[in-house]
Amino acid sequence: MVNKALVENISSEPIGVITEVHGPVVVVECHSLPPLRQALYTDFDHETCQFEVLQHLDERHIRAITLHRSSGLHRGLAVYDSGAPLHVPVASDCLGRMLNIFGEPLDNLKPLSPVTFRNIHSRPAALEDAVGSTDVLVTGIKVIDLLCSFVKGGKTGLFGGAGVGKTVLIMEFMHAMAMLHKGVSVFAGVGERIREGHELWHELSQAGVLSQTLMVFGQMDESPGVRFRIGLAALTYAEYLRDSLKQEVLFVMDNVFRFVQAGSEVSSLLGRMPATVGYQPTLSSEVAELQERILSSRHGAITSVQAVYVPADDMTDPAVSTILNHLDTSVILSRSQAGKGIYPAVDPLQSGSKLMDRHTLGARHYSIAAGVREHLARYQELEDIITMLGIEELSLKDRLVVMRARKLQRYLTQPFWVTASHTGIEGVSVALDQTLTDCDGFLTGRFDETPEADCYMRGAMGDRQS
Repeated sequence: MVNKALVENISSEPIGVITEVHGPVVVVECHSLPPLRQALYTDFDHETCQFEVLQHLDERHIRAITLHRSSGLHRGLAVYDSGAPLHVPVASDCLGRMLNIFGEPLDNLKPLSPVTFRNIHSRPAALEDAVGSTDVLVTGIKVIDLLCSFVKGGKTGLFGGAGVGKTVLIMEFMHAMAMLHKGVSVFAGVGERIREGHELWHELSQAGVLSQTLMVFGQMDESPGVRFRIGLAALTYAEYLRDSLKQEVLFVMDNVFRFVQAGSEVSSLLGRMPATVGYQPTLSSEVAELQERILSSRHGAITSVQAVYVPADDMTDPAVSTILNHLDTSVILSRSQAGKGIYPAVDPLQSGSKLMDRHTLGARHYSIAAGVREHLARYQELEDIITMLGIEELSLKDRLVVMRARKLQRYLTQPFWVTASHTGIEGVSVALDQTLTDCDGFLTGRFDETPEADCYMRGAMGDRQS
């Protein structure tokens, strides 16, 4: 239903009538053209259906995308102007809730008692208010902090398929934000199954971080218009928490590729000619509109973690390339790592961060990270030789590198807080300085006598006797 408080000047007279219905897209004949992105609505069968204006066809006709189910729409229905673009209610009690694109509850709790409303199409913070950041955001996850550091106020892409621990890693980031940084998280579910939302709700509750999390869902069976705009609605809440409540915000989006797919659906329905590989010609501007609003201001920072599906594992896909252009850190989850029992299943050689330089990380962090990568890369080069001929055929130097690399590989595993109820292993968070000390110990031979098994699924090396 249209919330009367969402709009500024609801017209009592219709501005036009529906003349065509093409699935989720309608053509409206208007007396006067509403501006682009204006929210319109119509009533039928005791229900209200909202639209968003996306295209002016001529001086009398517009195309709009539905934000509700389109079954039942027909020619001749009167269309009304809501007086404003799509707004969402924002309130300090939004944390711990699950909402839809209109800010309505999906958790069977009472609606938000909004103090105000915010336009989902807000502009990014003004240049004079934006704050650049090169600070490392410590997560307590060893492999992330060491080899693909997060940027406070930056954007991280999480690339992985089904079954490699992507959702678990996202939940651990939320836990770290709540526990280590006393911040809050906003989760944008783009094209998610409601079952996944239900499971995430309960897992966050069991992990004790639900009260510091807001979830905004656009479900898989909803209109492409909803899936196209749900990311902007969730980001609007993140901006509210940053600007009004002065919070450090972790903005999690799962999945950005579904946002691109929804944009492609909308573009086709609007009659635009496809561009490269069938994607919409507006791909770059649509991704940029979302990404450019994720930034730090004088009030706080929005740090983003975005799950990205890679079609056919092709990192040169136009959608993936466009998203990559906006990211500061790329975390690649590998199925081969998961197959070896290495969790989190981060590929340490493919993953990386734009912050990986001496100026940002400091000479100690940079040199230790480079040493770890060098050992792991050399081990990967020698794996085929070891498989065919055995480790005995290697030189003494290479045998030492392989031994240390195998221990480093196991050391970079870690039990998570959010999986403790399933695994029975209590989660751990490791300080960055301790991770660097331990890795330096592996590289210099301090742990050469330590069995590999004692390096696996633990926190710092000093947490228990080897």
